[in-house]
Amino acid sequence: MNSPKIEAYRFGKITIDGMSYNKDVIIFPDQVMPNWWRQEGHSLSLVDLQDVLTARPKVLIVGTGTFGRMQTPEETLAELQSRGIEVITEKTEKACQIYNQRRSENTVIAALHLTC
Repeated sequence: MNSPKIEAYRFGKITIDGMSYNKDVIIFPDQVMPNWWRQEGHSLSLVDLQDVLTARPKVLIVGTGTFGRMQTPEETLAELQSRGIEVITEKTEKACQIYNQRRSENTVIAALHLTC
């Protein structure tokens, strides 16, 4: 099984396996969850990641936006790490590159903020 591949990313738009998305996404090993939104737009909480927690990845790659505006609070990071999840947080362009490099590992998930 091949995990979805990111083909292109630019501010506000990502193309994954030939499909374009204009809203934030979570990429699971077997599907893309479109229109991902957070309770507080630029802050990542555990509530925003319920589907990710259910999937129990070994690695979560967080794309914080083109300019890195989405924050991952320490308590969110600490809880993810306490569950054995390696968290990689980068601006979205870099996060996409890391995801593509690591997507063959079947327990990698990417949660990507596409705008600021």
